[in-house]
Amino acid sequence: MVEKEMSTVISSVAEASNREAAMSQEEAVNHLTSLVSRLQGLKRKLEEGCRVENLQAQRCRARLDHIEAADAENSSEWSNTRLKRILVDYMLRLSYYDTAAKLAASSNIMDLVDIDVFHEAKKVIDALQNREVAPALAWCSENKSRLKKSKSKFEFQLRLQEFIELVRADNNLRAITYARKHLAPWGASHMRELQRVFFEPQQWIYLVEQFKQEFYRLYGMTVEPLLNIYLQAGLSALKTPFCYEDDCTKEDPLSQENFRKLAKPLPFSKQQHSKLVCYITKELMDTENPPLVLPNGYVYCTKALEEMAKKNDGKITCPRTGLVCNYSELVKAFIS
Repeated sequence: MVEKEMSTVISSVAEASNREAAMSQEEAVNHLTSLVSRLQGLKRKLEEGCRVENLQAQRCRARLDHIEAADAENSSEWSNTRLKRILVDYMLRLSYYDTAAKLAASSNIMDLVDIDVFHEAKKVIDALQNREVAPALAWCSENKSRLKKSKSKFEFQLRLQEFIELVRADNNLRAITYARKHLAPWGASHMRELQRVFFEPQQWIYLVEQFKQEFYRLYGMTVEPLLNIYLQAGLSALKTPFCYEDDCTKEDPLSQENFRKLAKPLPFSKQQHSKLVCYITKELMDTENPPLVLPNGYVYCTKALEEMAKKNDGKITCPRTGLVCNYSELVKAFIS
């Protein structure tokens, strides 16, 4: 864009030099004033571009530093920051911009999230929801080269929708002129879409979704929110047929209906051995902390029951049924 603008200005200067004898002083001054104005506009664009590039470089550096800071000593703090980044990303995708900004600011992670980028996208989405295509077309113009490289047809769909609205308003002459100017260049590659123009109101909803897809692709983001991806990864490791039984334990995340829906398309995890989690300590029971069976059939880990016995003169009280028994009555269970 800069090269093109500079080339145009240089050509205009050369043209003015060739026409110097034929131009009056007033015409020459007006011409030079116009060129100066264009150069000043170009300077502003370059300064803004430089500012944006410096800001992006600063954010890249902050994100690289964040990745390099991951180690065993501060894994908890690092994971907490990572979780907040994922939550901010999720809220931005669901249009909770103010909440996302407050979380990012309070957590000091503004350089690790893309709030300003999503704010720009919000302007386009709001306009499309109000059936206005101008901001979306401006966005396409700003990102023309990258959209062309990805073979995007989003601009064509916007132009087509604008044509549809002209026809819908019975503005046929403007519609014909618009089609000749903006749709004819797309005829060779999108003839099928041109032949079956859609007049359904849902087309605006489709355009919003299409913009989001192009936006995510342009900025190298996942189409699915990161929160969903991480949750599904965790749920796929926990999902078993028992999770969908009525007596599924409440400690199991898949006992919650929302998690069940999210995990529905996921495969069951491959469990070669049974895994028992203690109701009292929420810890995994294994050979180091084996399960003990109470007379009523309930099972808890050795660590929890030994601690309970020490505090109650060798007595054990089942937290779920209230049964009281001696520690000597417990039977060791073996996990297969």
